[in-house]
Amino acid sequence: METRAEFWRIYRESLPVLLVALLGGLFSGLVLDALVGAAERFPGLLVMVPVFLATRGNVYGALGGRVASGLHQGLIDPTFERDDRLVNAVIASFVNGIGLSLVIGVITWVALLLLGWEHARLIEFVLIMFIAALLTSGVMIFGLLALLFAGFKRGYDPDNLVGPIVTTLGDVFGMLFLFFSVWLVSVVIP
Repeated sequence: METRAEFWRIYRESLPVLLVALLGGLFSGLVLDALVGAAERFPGLLVMVPVFLATRGNVYGALGGRVASGLHQGLIDPTFERDDRLVNAVIASFVNGIGLSLVIGVITWVALLLLGWEHARLIEFVLIMFIAALLTSGVMIFGLLALLFAGFKRGYDPDNLVGPIVTTLGDVFGMLFLFFSVWLVSVVIP
């Protein structure tokens, strides 16, 4: 009977967050639909979208896993107070998120060039990725921590929250900030 109770507890904790993730995914699809028009101005832009979103999940999912483990073990308090473990994990995630995004811009440009496909300029891809990554990183870090801390304080298992939170924040804000960065780069670089 204990196994069944554990199953239902996990299900009850995960279902609301998964439903919010579903709505976030639908919203991200709407933003992507609006971004399709920008592909004319920046050919090859859509090649970067899935890779950009995947790296949000990978980088900040790892941060969420570290924080969840730290909360379980009592090594991290669910507060926004200075904690060297938390600060180091956040800095590593921030650097990885920005660095990988720059690499995405460069590799996309190189791949399109080698394939002979039409592509935007390298500086445009790199700027779009940098701006989107910078803005997304702030939201991902603080949003993830705030939601994990709040859930943990209410008795939720952070392991049940990390995946849906990272997916939702990454998709929604990743797409919004990607759309914004495309707009900004198109204004700054005629």
